[in-house]
Amino acid sequence: MFQVIPVLDLRDGQVVHARRGERERYQPLRSVLCEGNGPVAVMRGLLGLFPFRTVYVADLDAIQGTGDNRAVLAELATAFPQVAFWVDAAFRGGDDIRDFLGRHPGEAVLGSESLSGVAALEALRADPAWPRVVLSLDFRDRFIGPPELLERSALWTQRLIVMTLARVGSGAGPDRARLADMRRLAPLAALFAAGGVRGGDDLRELASQGVAGALVATALHDGRITAADLEAVIR
Repeated sequence: MFQVIPVLDLRDGQVVHARRGERERYQPLRSVLCEGNGPVAVMRGLLGLFPFRTVYVADLDAIQGTGDNRAVLAELATAFPQVAFWVDAAFRGGDDIRDFLGRHPGEAVLGSESLSGVAALEALRADPAWPRVVLSLDFRDRFIGPPELLERSALWTQRLIVMTLARVGSGAGPDRARLADMRRLAPLAALFAAGGVRGGDDLRELASQGVAGALVATALHDGRITAADLEAVIR
């Protein structure tokens, strides 16, 4: 079943609007789904549109090394126990992953931009935590991460986010060429497109091409993706 996964980008305890990966320029989220940009209010707005079962959260403070949003993550997990949160908090190694999963019920997203090598993946493959790890392959004009990671697809998780940061919030459409490249490298993996989704047509096209799901923010919050669009591709 195709998944649409809303994205929450957290900075200083609030939700911001991501655009093209230019994090220093992100502004407070404005959404047709809710008042304000508090994480709980934004979540309620999203769930009022559709009963999403999975939500991706990027802890931008952790990713940029300026702090973290652990308290917010704990609050969200308590307030919305029916939702599986996929969290990218700049995990750099197996110990970070185990610590997070030991105190949080969600999934840990291992972003390639936060990795200095492949040791974390090598260490985790035989660990009980492995099924709860999602790998994000991050791109701008090129791959962001250790080069050997792209060369060793045997280390990849079964769920892969293909993140094109330059398309996030851009309305440029999904990165179809990149998705096709990753499909050739990992034909059995569940691929999740991230960046550029403009509306229901893009969702339907991705679903028809065998993509497992899409991470979406802007098109949900400005109303271009409707409840009817979500019903059509998810159920």
